[in-house]
Amino acid sequence: MPRTTCCPAKGHGIQSAITTISHSPPLRGIVSPPDGCLDVHMFEGLRFRHWRTESDSDGIVTLALDREDSRVNAISRAVIDELEEIVERMAIEPPRGVIVHSAKQAGFAVGADVREFVEFARRDSIGDTIRRGQKVYERLARLPCPTVAAVHGACMGGGTELILACDRRVAVKDTSTRIGLPEIMLGIIPGWGGTARLPRLIGAPQALTAMLTGRPFSAERARAVGLVDALCTADTLLETARKQLIKARKRPWKQRLTAWASNVWPVRQVLARVMYKQTSARVHREHYPAPFALIDVWRRGGSYIGQRLHLEAGAVTGLAATPTARNLIRVFFLQERLKKLGAGVKHGIENVHVVGAGVMGGDIAAWSALKGFHVSLQDRELRFVQPALDRARALYVKKIRSTQGIDVAMQRLVADVEGEGVARADLVIEAIFENTEAKQQLYASIEPRFKADGLLASNTSSIPLDTLRDKLEHPERFLGLHFFNPVAKMPLVEVVRHDRLDSQSEDRALAFCRALGKLPVAVAGTPGFLVNRILMPYLLESIRMLGEGVPGPILDKAARRFGMPMGPIELADTVGLDVCVSVGRELAPFLGLQVPAGLEDRLEDGKRGKKDGQGIYLWEDGKPKKPEVDPHYRAADDVTDRMILPMINEAVACLHDEVVDDVDLLDAGVIFGTGFAPFRGGPIQYIRDTGVDELRQRLSALEQRYGDRFRARDGWDDPRLATVVDV
Repeated sequence: MPRTTCCPAKGHGIQSAITTISHSPPLRGIVSPPDGCLDVHMFEGLRFRHWRTESDSDGIVTLALDREDSRVNAISRAVIDELEEIVERMAIEPPRGVIVHSAKQAGFAVGADVREFVEFARRDSIGDTIRRGQKVYERLARLPCPTVAAVHGACMGGGTELILACDRRVAVKDTSTRIGLPEIMLGIIPGWGGTARLPRLIGAPQALTAMLTGRPFSAERARAVGLVDALCTADTLLETARKQLIKARKRPWKQRLTAWASNVWPVRQVLARVMYKQTSARVHREHYPAPFALIDVWRRGGSYIGQRLHLEAGAVTGLAATPTARNLIRVFFLQERLKKLGAGVKHGIENVHVVGAGVMGGDIAAWSALKGFHVSLQDRELRFVQPALDRARALYVKKIRSTQGIDVAMQRLVADVEGEGVARADLVIEAIFENTEAKQQLYASIEPRFKADGLLASNTSSIPLDTLRDKLEHPERFLGLHFFNPVAKMPLVEVVRHDRLDSQSEDRALAFCRALGKLPVAVAGTPGFLVNRILMPYLLESIRMLGEGVPGPILDKAARRFGMPMGPIELADTVGLDVCVSVGRELAPFLGLQVPAGLEDRLEDGKRGKKDGQGIYLWEDGKPKKPEVDPHYRAADDVTDRMILPMINEAVACLHDEVVDDVDLLDAGVIFGTGFAPFRGGPIQYIRDTGVDELRQRLSALEQRYGDRFRARDGWDDPRLATVVDV
């Protein structure tokens, strides 16, 4: 029988499944629809830009989301409007069943169109947009026929809310399948029914944890908690979805009982208090209001979904107008920009050789092997390399889990005491101790054995590259790749330039970082580059105050109150006091600072910090044991300014000195390299929000009280500090 179809040509994987379903025998157990109930031409004459529609003789409608002119599905107002038209037609002429899936190989949907969301916020029409999306999804949920969502790849935000509006869900059992509601990362909460439906489906504890953290479910985890009803291969996705239309099997009674019991009114009140307390221990309400709003929306929501949706829409509308949401959305776009650096460039790197198997070198090697590169790791003796190999296996156990996968990754990482891997390497990364002469001697031994098109990179954290490249025969292929500790967790890599670097080499390095799943930012090779140049004044001033008698826990608490993820004293111990002293010595003359007294004495006593179990704090099981503080102790009112304003001051100097190409890259580098309070949008955005004049006055007051180190650096008259750029 003729069909209305816009499906792509026959292919493989997800797409070939469409053809398989089209020619499958009639469904058993489903009788033919009564006359007038379904017209297989129900969408004839309708033309959609973002949806592909198909009706077959069994009365099954297949809807494929395929946003026009886009590699991925981002759910825009136009996508919602077309879905409304489709759903209205199906409500008038109900099909026997509906399958919703994605025509994009990249995945189901990345979520709502964030740029469009920003525009709606600018026009103060977020509430209307939220309520419209809720209405369309609710109409889908109320269709008088079974609906099944078929998921592959990423299914985020508004995409997850779309599948929650369906009766059942199936997903491809693959590591690329991820289903989540990450709106909290943007300073808002799910707005198209996520808070109203997910807790009732999988139970409040699982749902709230997922929404409060923004962490997605894997396919297996989604099946275990009842978010999806069946798993399958990519080739059988639509076939499995079709079978789900036939099945009327109820979900396991334990899942249904958990979902019901965790949402009754008394349980909601008790559990909400627990969640409030846990959330308050991690973030401050004034900094991040969205998690608290989410808990409150769920706590107040009753059994009627209309009321739950109303509460949800009101919360999103209010949150969208907050500075936190504005700044977190800006951070989202900054991250997207960094992700695109190096895109479309062939890095040509297969073999990586790392010299130096210490914490940084060993972990860079381990991460590179995890990401598919063949890596040789060199140090003076095997006894120095073995601990790095042991750490690598521990990392792979966490990241890969399957024994076979772990073994394959370990085979890509080999010890190479003699340095034979240099001759095979497309990239050599030097990660030895911070000494200019030692590094130059190493380069002199590497260059004669190196490939003609190989890249040589240093992981130096502070030494200017114009100095390091001084004796190289091919400085155009030398650059910095500055990773941050711990490598597996810190997303940023500084790609460090110098005056003789070839642009093609820089592009290859950016593409390599992208292949590692890192966020690269190109920086000038001046002392400290970007991150350490901004971070060290903060750390050194904090340690100076510690020497003046301000307790470490007080300093850490003040920094966290500002929004830093970790206090400066705990951070110094975590980075290593030896590293702080080494970088501090390198940068102090350049920055006009001094390394505080007392640090070197601790190093002589073997107290380097977390890695030794003792630094400024004692450390047990990877956690600091902070000393008790006299409850009557009161720190000076300017403690926070003394810590934070040196960072802000140096950020202005970095912008003035063109350490990065523009304001956005500076804010991105500092946020992803130091954890600088994301809700503040970065140091330059903080200046814009607070005001140049106010911050200069506060710096001037500190200068008068404590000396020249607080003098305003060059660049405070830059007009970019007062210009708010639209995202």
